[in-house]
Amino acid sequence: MHLPFPGAPGAQYLGDHRCRFSVWAPAARRVEVHIAAPEDRLIVLDRQPDGMFAADAAGVAPGTRYFFRLDGKDDLPDPASRHQPDGVFGPSAVIDTAFAWTAPRPGVPAAADLVIYELHVGTFSAAGTFDGAIPYLDALADLGVTAIELCPIAEFPGARNWGYDGVFAYAAQSTYGGPEGLFRLVDAAHARGLAVLLDVVYNHVGPEGNVLARFGPYFTAGRTPWGEAINFDGSGSDEVRAYFIESALYYMTELGIDGFRVDAIHAICDHAATPFVAALAAAIHERAAALGTRTMVIAESDLNDPRVIAPADGFGFGMDAQWSDDFHHALAAKLTGERAGYYADFGTLGDLARAFCDGFVLIGQRSRFRGRSHGRPAPAAGGERFVVFSQNHDQVGNRPRGDRLALSVTPAAQRVTACALLIAPYIPLLFMGQEYGETAPFPYFTSHADATLGRAVKAGRASELSAFGWPEACAWDPQDPGAFAAAKLDPGRGDSTAGRGLRALYGELLRLRKAHLWTDAVDRFATRAVADEARQTVTVYREGAGVRWVCVLAFGTGNTEVAIDFGPGPWRQIL
Repeated sequence: MHLPFPGAPGAQYLGDHRCRFSVWAPAARRVEVHIAAPEDRLIVLDRQPDGMFAADAAGVAPGTRYFFRLDGKDDLPDPASRHQPDGVFGPSAVIDTAFAWTAPRPGVPAAADLVIYELHVGTFSAAGTFDGAIPYLDALADLGVTAIELCPIAEFPGARNWGYDGVFAYAAQSTYGGPEGLFRLVDAAHARGLAVLLDVVYNHVGPEGNVLARFGPYFTAGRTPWGEAINFDGSGSDEVRAYFIESALYYMTELGIDGFRVDAIHAICDHAATPFVAALAAAIHERAAALGTRTMVIAESDLNDPRVIAPADGFGFGMDAQWSDDFHHALAAKLTGERAGYYADFGTLGDLARAFCDGFVLIGQRSRFRGRSHGRPAPAAGGERFVVFSQNHDQVGNRPRGDRLALSVTPAAQRVTACALLIAPYIPLLFMGQEYGETAPFPYFTSHADATLGRAVKAGRASELSAFGWPEACAWDPQDPGAFAAAKLDPGRGDSTAGRGLRALYGELLRLRKAHLWTDAVDRFATRAVADEARQTVTVYREGAGVRWVCVLAFGTGNTEVAIDFGPGPWRQIL
């Protein structure tokens, strides 16, 4: 079994005003549940093996507010709280997860049919809530999207955050609508045949409101770029692993989430023989099989290491796919001419051609950005193992102005970008609004209550961007409410002539991708790309089911005509 616990930690409502409370606190001698509302009382938990404390309690209804009290000292929120209705510093709340689903779970589509749409709940709609996203689902399904991917929703301090400062792994953000709002969004998505993927952060925990260290050895002496490293391989790490794995299984089992994107696994400090991410992927796949559904676990990794997407029985991590930063970098560097930071390793059409065919561009050659060789080939990994994008929250937000591609390139280049993304033999991901050329920035934003921490975040952000090599200073204070307000999508832009035209192109490309052009949209082994620096073109050839097709991506400027010999025909123009 992947868990040492008899079920998930936290408060599990059993029905009939009964609740099971459990928490891991190996150093504590006595643990009590302090019921804070609607009455004031204490419940003593029984100590169990391996530092667990648990008890079943009567007279506890959904909505009950409670804390854990260790050795008669401070009241602390539940580390596995399902709901923090008053924010990270308030009491935890008991919830009933017996939601009346109206739609069956569709599961994650097969890779050839998977089109992911990444959205940030707080900025996607004017309301900035789970419910606020629901009215837009029909348009996404009509466009050809088959799955939405939510940026992290684990409870974070305040009401404004990218989500990567979450401190309660089980609690859906209260200002977004909490677990009830998430229920409704997931049900609405499923009713439209859309799978729901959740971005989860298991490499660090946010700095404000984090109580994990008060309960047990959740952290090690190591550091990540964003804070203390989580203890995935030291003493007590079995229980720490179980805490995070169970949070993913909770979202799957109770809240209907179909799959996951796991943030920055390269920043996880873990030297165990079975890496945490491998155990996580195995547990998610096991639970999906028990639920009779199809899932997907997608890694974010900048290592260009094929072990991430190699099967577990082949000494890999067993992740289903990973983000391909190289595809983005090759495309963006060519379109924008930028060479700061990791863009220093890209910029030629040959790089883009390799990205179309090989998944990774850097496969062992020296990286100018890193000052060393980087990456390894992935000859056995099919296109279904890579998720590609021309924009995402990182590649927009980690810029000094948080500016989108629509502000950096011409409308013609935006169309070339759409074609490049959607003809690639990989799983495509769209970042909210790019389908109509959204220009609202997506800068990094926070709402920390601690002013000193807020100033440190501002200084750290500026230092990080400067170290990257951007020629301009950070334009946004993450703590400024204006940074969050500016990131709200502008629905009127999608109704403009230019917006409707670009959306129509995305829709047509997605229809062609699904139609008769090829039998397997993610077959990279049937793909060939030829770069022509003189003509400034990349010509992409695909074959399947007795049909050949070709797409020419022209990166030159002006209206110069370019002659390309496709070989013997007949040929028919379809776009």
